[in-house]
Amino acid sequence: MKSVLVGEDICVIISGGDKPHIGCVTLSVPTISLSGKEAYSSTTSVLNLVGHKDDELARYASSLISSRLNKTVVVTCGVHVDNITAQEIDIVIGIVHELIDNQYQF
Repeated sequence: MKSVLVGEDICVIISGGDKPHIGCVTLSVPTISLSGKEAYSSTTSVLNLVGHKDDELARYASSLISSRLNKTVVVTCGVHVDNITAQEIDIVIGIVHELIDNQYQF
C-alpha cells in the first residue's frame, strides 16, 4: 500500500499478489456526519472493472481515510492471487483492513 499527497488530497494505491493491476478506482469526499457530533463521514463513488472484486477493499479504504482525515481521497486497488481460496480472500481482506486502520488511526 502506498499513499501520495496530491495538494490537500490523498491518492492511495493498494496492489499485490501474483498479478497487481487496476481493478477498481474509488473517490471519497468528506461530508459532515448526520450524527450531529461534529464528525465526518464520506460519500464514495466506485468504478469497478467487470469481473473484479477489488471494490470491497477500495471502498473501505477510501471511505475510512476520507472521513478520518476530512480529505478527498482516491484509491486504486488491484490484488490478484492465482487459485485463491475463499478462506485466503478473507485473510487478505483482514490484513488490508488492519493496515488501513493502523496507518490512518488517531
